[in-house]
Amino acid sequence: MRTDVVVLGAGIVGVSVALHLQKRGRSVVLLDRRPPGQETSYGNAGLIERASIVPYPFPRDIGSVFKYGLNRSNEVRYDISFLPRIAPWLLQYWRHSSKPRLAEATRAMVPLIERCVLEHEALANEAGVAALMRRNGWIMAMRSQKSLDAAAANARALESYGLAYGILDRDALQQQEPHLSDILVGGIHWHDPATVTDPGGLTSGYADLFVRNGGRFVSGDARSLGEDPQGWRVDGEDGPILAREAVVALGPWSDAIYKPLGYAIPMAIKRGYHMHYRASGNASLNHPVLDTDAGVLIAPTSKGIRMTTGIEFAPRDAPPSPVQVERCEPYARQIFPLGERAEPEAWMGNRPCLPDMRPVIGPAPRHPGLWFAFGHNHHGLTLGPVTGRLLAEMMTGETPVADTRPFRADRF
Repeated sequence: MRTDVVVLGAGIVGVSVALHLQKRGRSVVLLDRRPPGQETSYGNAGLIERASIVPYPFPRDIGSVFKYGLNRSNEVRYDISFLPRIAPWLLQYWRHSSKPRLAEATRAMVPLIERCVLEHEALANEAGVAALMRRNGWIMAMRSQKSLDAAAANARALESYGLAYGILDRDALQQQEPHLSDILVGGIHWHDPATVTDPGGLTSGYADLFVRNGGRFVSGDARSLGEDPQGWRVDGEDGPILAREAVVALGPWSDAIYKPLGYAIPMAIKRGYHMHYRASGNASLNHPVLDTDAGVLIAPTSKGIRMTTGIEFAPRDAPPSPVQVERCEPYARQIFPLGERAEPEAWMGNRPCLPDMRPVIGPAPRHPGLWFAFGHNHHGLTLGPVTGRLLAEMMTGETPVADTRPFRADRF
């Protein structure tokens, strides 16, 4: 099988890259070991986060560091035996979270964040899956007036970016979400983000569009990628695939390709979990709601009320741990009438993260015809389509929609 480009990884980023290359006249094969949208792209909170202008930094105040260090927080958990391995990466993350470097990361990410909803809407409309997206935003809720006041101040600090939001007191929050508990004193309603009721289904819908338009999806092992006199070669289930160019969009498994090729890209994994619940009685949820003080998010999805946890630092391939779900569930039940669990086991996924809080998007410096698109931290779903556009523009010689220099693979 011969093609112009083989894209390794059928998550939201890889599928979006394949679609945008296809739109620019390239023949593309999309390869993965599982069907599209079945890994990290399946299990997230379903936010296309237009409001996350500032990346998520490492906390630099002593109180937060001490809280997380106790390893009792819903927001962050770590496997103590894993700390020696992750410590150097955490130190880099801490350094890049200084005010000047955080401002640098923010400037780099703003052009992508600003286009995230528009790029999704264009693909969703073309793919016929726009019904999976909602444009009613999401809500950050707080349990104390102090937290609400701090969140309101942070929201006002972002007004220069043109974001639309509303500050909700307890009554206004109850009007938006009548079945939330009055333990929540108010919240911030972010209007610009879109939300998705089935993130895996959205990715699968984009992949179906790619196939309808003549693209090929092939099951195979991306680790078989190797150089070939005509470009790159990888093994599919029905034989080898030869391509002039290859794109590594394997998310948390991208290191299986770049490390053997000699690239020292400092990617770490933040694991996360979700569990679905039935709502009790006639209770309903209209928006994703983050209980900021408790560190737990609940969202309405096609599979029920999805509760997502914070992050877990542990080996990527270690068995799942029940700790975070067990910790978060009582807090979720305090704010919303959750019924029984809708599945026997929690889902676990991996977020591929880089310490400077921005992805790698662009050419592999020492291997002509090899391209990278991974490391989107908490924003893989958010940034998939705009990443696909940016990389396709780079690969086809178009003027990129954003400055590509902050995303170079050789910046570390």
